[in-house]
Amino acid sequence: MRSRITDITVQRKMLVTRLIVLWTVAASLPLPVRAAADEKDLHSERAATATAAKRADFNRDIYYKNRLEVSLEGAWLPNNIPFVFDRMLGIPDRVVSLHYTLVPFIASLRWQMSNIRGPWVLRGNWEGSSSASFTMIPRGPETRYWAYILGIRRNFVQRNWRVVPYFDGRVGVGDINAKEPYGVQYAQGQDLTFTVMLHAGARYNLNPRYSFSAGAAYMHISNMYMSEPKYPNYGINVWGPMIGMSVRLGDARGGQVAKAGKNTERRTASASAPEP
Repeated sequence: MRSRITDITVQRKMLVTRLIVLWTVAASLPLPVRAAADEKDLHSERAATATAAKRADFNRDIYYKNRLEVSLEGAWLPNNIPFVFDRMLGIPDRVVSLHYTLVPFIASLRWQMSNIRGPWVLRGNWEGSSSASFTMIPRGPETRYWAYILGIRRNFVQRNWRVVPYFDGRVGVGDINAKEPYGVQYAQGQDLTFTVMLHAGARYNLNPRYSFSAGAAYMHISNMYMSEPKYPNYGINVWGPMIGMSVRLGDARGGQVAKAGKNTERRTASASAPEP
């Protein structure tokens, strides 16, 4: 009898032990899944925080890849100087007694070629331009200059700055009503000429669509010695203040994203719809 009671006690202990082991295993099974879920939630939260931090910089809605703008700029360039690249070419500075004042008006289509990137003061994006210009010449023997110009600009975009510095360079080809063939000394030697423009300034963004800019511009016009030896190539080199305004074309960046999302939803709904 005592042996039977002992066997029953041992069996009960074994049953209790098994139940404890099963409970421990069952309780431990959800823990790795929960940990993975918690880790996933933490990763999603960090990603959302990073996205929110990026969106907190309103300049990302102004400077972004494939943004298109139209701009109109005007300048007053009365200061005559030597060609800025003369020293690099080993040519002595040349400033003749005939001085010019140029007043260019430039209409441009602007294309932002990249998103904002880069370290510290170099943070910004690249922008290309295609321009048509008409230049009045209130001082000088010639009276007007037409040109087609291509350019590239670097915008130095700091986080949440409404005023953004920039530097751009442009080259083009044009037509001037040259007067040296008519006996005017130091004037331009032929109608076909080339231009180089350098421009540094700052852009103020009123909002994601409209902006104004102001800065200093240098403009060079010459025929690249094509008129020589018949007529010397003196060229024109002037600088002065320039102002302008820009207007975004098309929808804002948020509107483009929303439109893309709606198109995706429509395609998904069409694909999941049952066939008649």
